[in-house]
Amino acid sequence: MVYKQLLRRTLFALGKGDPEIAHERTMVGLVRLGKVPPAVAAARKVFGARTEHTVFGVRFPGRVGLAAGMDKDGRALKAWPALGFGHVEVGTVTRHAQPGNPRPRLFRLAESEAIINRMGFNNAGADALAARLRAIGPVGVPLGISIGKSKVTPVEEAVEDYRHSLRALHPYGDYFAINVSSPNTPGLRGLQDRAALDELVGELRRESVALAHGAPRPLLVKIAPDLTDQAIAEVLQVCADHEVAGVIATNTTLARDGLASVDRNVGAEAGGLSGRPLTERARDVVAFVAKETGGALPIIGVGGVFDVDGALRMLDAGASLVQLYTGFIFEGPPLVRRINRAVDAR
Repeated sequence: MVYKQLLRRTLFALGKGDPEIAHERTMVGLVRLGKVPPAVAAARKVFGARTEHTVFGVRFPGRVGLAAGMDKDGRALKAWPALGFGHVEVGTVTRHAQPGNPRPRLFRLAESEAIINRMGFNNAGADALAARLRAIGPVGVPLGISIGKSKVTPVEEAVEDYRHSLRALHPYGDYFAINVSSPNTPGLRGLQDRAALDELVGELRRESVALAHGAPRPLLVKIAPDLTDQAIAEVLQVCADHEVAGVIATNTTLARDGLASVDRNVGAEAGGLSGRPLTERARDVVAFVAKETGGALPIIGVGGVFDVDGALRMLDAGASLVQLYTGFIFEGPPLVRRINRAVDAR
């Protein structure tokens, strides 16, 4: 209640014209928190999970993670465990530093409990992230790194673009997410097509094996909620062919179903939609992947998780882990704690 009545209200007021302002203020505070190890340790005891889970060979201290997009450049990595997260996914990072799309590019739909973003992979680049990770050392929870295609790179040169990021960051990630599903980079979603994805995933798998001398980091593919069942099945076949460790389901959607009437004008903005309107579709995709693979392929479920029931239903649908993004913005750290306690009690 304190988060909703005080902190969220303040942050939402600060970012009324541009929600990125609220995001930047939050990041500044988290960076400061991360510089006080005793505070991090104390908060982690309050918000963190008490039951470990091993997924694709990685031990996670809890099932709730922070989705990519919140901390693209890993600025506040030391702070996220304090808020109860059992893993953190940074990025999406690209080979080349890029400013992203022009502002405004982030839109809050309060009545629908949703966000539209067309950020465009704004980040300082893979080499800069590698330098930061080298400097800060262990995070305290597993670190996922989401990699994507630079906007300046032609689609036909995407493989080398991804490969550069994987090489630069390979020593630091506990797993890597291959992002081919953001709607905000021209041509990116075309990499989900079977032939293109087969080439990309195959090359990254071979690169990871070579870099790790036979013990590659887990590679996961992040898919869009807008794919048909047939298209998802083709993605899963590529994953099977190349021993992909898991799937992240799902990214943001281009659909605008389920918006409150007051939000429909903002809903016309271009970009990917996240939040409550995505809840059912994300869970359906998780269930389809679980059924299609016989439960053999680990799934990180993300999309529209706003409460304990939503998280538990995502896990029951077949997810091994869940991630928060929009739900965390609207509900804050208490949501992480509630989910952790509910999972611990199972």
